[in-house]
Amino acid sequence: MIDFNYETDFNLDNEEVYTTWLSAIIASENKNEGEINYIFCDDDYLHKINVEYLNHDTLTDIISFDYTVGNELNGDIFVSVERVADNAKDFNVSFDEELKRVLAHGILHYCGYKDKTDKDAELMRSKEDEKIAMFHVEQ
Repeated sequence: MIDFNYETDFNLDNEEVYTTWLSAIIASENKNEGEINYIFCDDDYLHKINVEYLNHDTLTDIISFDYTVGNELNGDIFVSVERVADNAKDFNVSFDEELKRVLAHGILHYCGYKDKTDKDAELMRSKEDEKIAMFHVEQ
């Protein structure tokens, strides 16, 4: 079950479309869907989590806490809407495209993909592109 929670004024339009897409991403990676919570927040909210739980005194667009058990994906994915908006401008893409990238990114981490090395980051980006393309197919 995928749930969306809001700690800021942002609201995701048409949650059902996103839920269907995210479920399809999970299935496409031969994983089972458990309980996944997306929490949309602002920079301050996510910065506090970053400092408290990860000892990183930096801004970030996403932090995911992975509670996956075996093949069943479970976790909490915190998304800073402010960072997504800024990154969209920096990467010259729409807010919606950058949001999809971040939403997929969290799921892909749960599927075992990493992004710490250049090689891993390249694979992660390729997988993100593949999953974003699935969103358009579903429409």
